[in-house]
Amino acid sequence: MSGIFGVTSKGDCAETLLYGTDYHSHLGTEYGGMAIFGKDFARQIHNISQTQFKSKFFEDSKAMKGNKGIGVISAFEEQPIYLNCKFGPFCVVTNGFIENKEKLAKNLMARGHSFSEVSKSGVNATELIAKFISEGKNVVDGIEKMFGAIKGSCSLLLLTKDGIYAARDRLGYTPLVVGKRPDAWAVTSETSAFPNSNFEIFKYLDPGEIVFITDKGIVQKEKGGQTNQICSFYWIYTGFPASSYEGINTEIVRERCGRCLAKHDEDINVDVVAGIPDSGIAHAIGYAMESGKPFRRPLVKYTPGYGRSYTPPSQATRDLIARMKLVPIKEIIDGKSIVICEDSIVRGTQLKSFTVHKLWDGGAKEIHVRPACPPLMFPCNFNFSTRSTKELAARRAIRAIEGKDVDDISEYLNPDSPEYKKMIEWIRKDLGVTTLRYQTIGEMIESIGLPKEKLCTYCWTGECPGKDKSVASKVKEEKLKLKEKPEAK
Repeated sequence: MSGIFGVTSKGDCAETLLYGTDYHSHLGTEYGGMAIFGKDFARQIHNISQTQFKSKFFEDSKAMKGNKGIGVISAFEEQPIYLNCKFGPFCVVTNGFIENKEKLAKNLMARGHSFSEVSKSGVNATELIAKFISEGKNVVDGIEKMFGAIKGSCSLLLLTKDGIYAARDRLGYTPLVVGKRPDAWAVTSETSAFPNSNFEIFKYLDPGEIVFITDKGIVQKEKGGQTNQICSFYWIYTGFPASSYEGINTEIVRERCGRCLAKHDEDINVDVVAGIPDSGIAHAIGYAMESGKPFRRPLVKYTPGYGRSYTPPSQATRDLIARMKLVPIKEIIDGKSIVICEDSIVRGTQLKSFTVHKLWDGGAKEIHVRPACPPLMFPCNFNFSTRSTKELAARRAIRAIEGKDVDDISEYLNPDSPEYKKMIEWIRKDLGVTTLRYQTIGEMIESIGLPKEKLCTYCWTGECPGKDKSVASKVKEEKLKLKEKPEAK
């Protein structure tokens, strides 16, 4: 997962761009990049896998001058991409996952395009997007053609000499939000990038909406649709606590999740409620508020040195971060029965090998694990996260129970079924904890506060609107209706 930020200002924008982009550092791990237009385009890209974004770009930002720019914290690929085409030069940054990337690249090469940014993952997806846009009659037409060609998701910011185009992906899987202050306009993936730079939220872009932003304001270029499938995981794990998506704050949702978890725990008596730093903390605070049990920190994250253990591409790196970043406090752990609130259990290896191990070694009496979402069952189709079912703890449990891979797992999705209970018990024993109880899909959706049809829950339910032709048709029909009724929004 990546994070993108753009700003257009009446004065120099470099400092605002630096700090606005940096507020997305929790989303990506590999590359950072900035592009600014002053007298010409200036662009910098650095590998940030072993260092912080600010330390890499601080000196760059002092040398890059201009009143408009875009930045990115990228999960895997080098960005921004620069391209000069028939309607002029531009730089672009993207957030999303192009499932049919290699097929599209072959089609473009057959039409005479070439690619210069090639990595171990193949063609650079952002360069692919840039090439698709360049085939349009203009920027907006190019973005629309790209939307129609890709499978997956893509939100983007495109910098020209005149301003910034911002486009949110057609299903709204990833967010984009426009903000303003007296001397500047900005657009961001994370609203937490706004307050300390004095921006106020102006507009949450609709799915498929395209706008053009200058220092004078925002102009809508293409209306959005109402078929929204924003990723639920933003509230549960990936989003920053101070950020809001569709107007709903992340910290508040996590507290509500924790409260729901506590309501089902009348059968256990614990001494301490704790959360796995960082994203499990708010879930645990909600649990403590509902249960009346004290919130304490038996595991503390060494914040200066380590980021998230979920996002790095290699298992070895994820394990190293998980092992090193959490420091146990034996004085809080010893002899205590502890509820551990976690955002999710994805692969389960880090929770088992490092978190639970540290608590038992610290003298814990009991360990009760409470994930704030259901068991993950399917790899993500819309962003870089899990790429196969073999990675997932729940699928390992099913294979162990059935003795083989199973195509129909419908009974394992039902919390009331015997199969589901067997799966949870297998995971509990594998983790080596006293009890394990997951949040239900209904309670998670209720905690978020949006209707189910407005949320992507594919990784839990297997329901995938992006692969549903009827949904794609619905989006197209909505956009046609909106064009017929300009006053509609």
